[in-house]
Amino acid sequence: MHVFEGTTILSVRRDDQVAIAGDGQVTMDKVVAKADAVKIRKLDGVGVENAGVLIGFAGAAADAFALLERFEAKLRDSPANIKRAAIELAKQWRTDRALRHLESLIIVADRGCSLIVSGSGDVIEPTDGILGIGSGGAYATAAARALINHTDMSSRRVVEVGMQVAADLCIYTNSHISVMDLSAPGG
Repeated sequence: MHVFEGTTILSVRRDDQVAIAGDGQVTMDKVVAKADAVKIRKLDGVGVENAGVLIGFAGAAADAFALLERFEAKLRDSPANIKRAAIELAKQWRTDRALRHLESLIIVADRGCSLIVSGSGDVIEPTDGILGIGSGGAYATAAARALINHTDMSSRRVVEVGMQVAADLCIYTNSHISVMDLSAPGG
C-alpha cells in the first residue's frame, strides 16, 4: 500500500467503542497549505441501525471525496454491511479506468467492523482493531497498540494520544486533531 505524505488517520476499536482521528495538516510539496483541515467524517443514516459510519481519508483530497461519495452509494446498496460496501468499492476502484488513478486510502468503521480500503483492491480488517494510514500512520498505530496493551484508556483517548505521538514524530502530521466515535449497541 502506498503511504501518503501530509496526513495521519488512526482508528481504534476497544470494548464497545470505535474512535477515529485525523490531523489537520495539508501540505503542498514542502509547504503547509492548511493546518486545520478535517479529514474524518461521519455518515449518518447509513450503516447498522442508522448508528452511522466513520470514515477517514489520506491522500489527495479531491480523490478522497470522490471515493467517499462512491462508498456512501455502495453502502446505500448494502445497508448495514460495510464489508460488502467496502469490497464493492475496492472492486470498482481497481477496475474502473477513471477511479484507478485516484490517490487515496480510506478507513471505514461502524459499530462492528473497521476496514482499510485501497485502490489496489485491498480491504483489510485488523486483528487488533487498530488501523493507521498516511505518513504518520505507523507511528500512531504503534502508540495505539502500546496504549491498548498497557492502559485502560477508552478508544477515544487512545486515538487522541496516538495522534499526538504521530504529530511529535512525523513532519507531515500536526497536532490539530479531530476525533469522532461510536458506541456499540447497549454501550
